Amino acid sequence: MVMRYSKGARSERELLLRLSGIDYSVMRAAGSGVNSLSPDIIAIKEGRGFAFECKAWATNLLIEPERLDSLRIWEKNTGMQTFIAWRINNNGWFFIKLDELLKNGKNYTMTKKKAFEINRRFEEITGAAAQEDRAQGRI
Repeated sequence: MVMRYSKGARSERELLLRLSGIDYSVMRAAGSGVNSLSPDIIAIKEGRGFAFECKAWATNLLIEPERLDSLRIWEKNTGMQTFIAWRINNNGWFFIKLDELLKNGKNYTMTKKKAFEINRRFEEITGAAAQEDRAQGRI
């Protein structure tokens, strides 16, 4: 459990630093994995906000129904688009919308194959590539 927690916390900090690096104001929610009242990371820039529940799993993604319910409530109450941010070893970050998870038994899941098909990446949701192009005078 300690190894999984440290890997998850390290991944959360990695995403937090990437968001901060493109001028988002970011917050990592303390104990988010324990109390399930808020997502792991909240990021806001110029009035636009995102929330992220971070996972760093080598195998297929699994979310408990109670956790998904709390994330849906968060998204509805805040108006912030909420993603499952899944860091897959050697493949980087994939961002899954809550309604893209599929019910499988009593939990919700996402296969790596499906995440690769969706292929929603950091640059797509944050506009990071466009920001860099503007900074370099390309657009």
